[in-house]
Amino acid sequence: MSRIFIVEDDKSIREELAELLRNSGYEAEYLTDFSNSRADILAARPYLILMDINIPNLNGEQLLKEIRRESDIHVIMVTSRTSETDEVLAMSYGADDYITKPYNPTILLLRISAVLKRFAGVSQVQSYNGLQVNDAKGSLADGSREITLTKNEMIIFRFMLDRKGSIVTRDELMTALWDNDEFVNDNALTVNISRLRSKLADLGCEDAIETRKKQGYILR
Repeated sequence: MSRIFIVEDDKSIREELAELLRNSGYEAEYLTDFSNSRADILAARPYLILMDINIPNLNGEQLLKEIRRESDIHVIMVTSRTSETDEVLAMSYGADDYITKPYNPTILLLRISAVLKRFAGVSQVQSYNGLQVNDAKGSLADGSREITLTKNEMIIFRFMLDRKGSIVTRDELMTALWDNDEFVNDNALTVNISRLRSKLADLGCEDAIETRKKQGYILR
């Protein structure tokens, strides 16, 4: 399920948009505090951002410019501005699409689907503590070495990476593996996490996964 992050300062609009997205099968989150927008958005690790131009502190175009310095997250600008200059500027800063308000919800969903399909299958290389994380290859690399993860290890690592800094329970990890047609019992989960820890340590990330007794794990 694709996680979409909404950057919109109008409470009623963002809540309606979140409901529309959830009813259409997406995960939806949004900002409520715009004092540290860039960091909060990047920490959420969304697959796509719906961003208004007129937002507090940094405007959407400047925020997009800052995000593009660190990430290739897909971005659709959603705004009441109708100027061609605004559209050209937003696209030049790295927006993947641009739609004006008031928009038809069906058209918005089609635009979102089009962006997601456009990039489906494109190898996304992200980073974790200096390591390159390649989903397509199922590998971690530090520039000179590359270690391949098993399918289960990559599912566990990706699930924890998407929630970095937050506690992930064993039940959540078991569900993530089960949803990917993998049956893993509790002992096998422990073995997979142990092997993942060892591979991260081999690449210089010792103690990357912290165990919280009776709670779960945290990827630091």
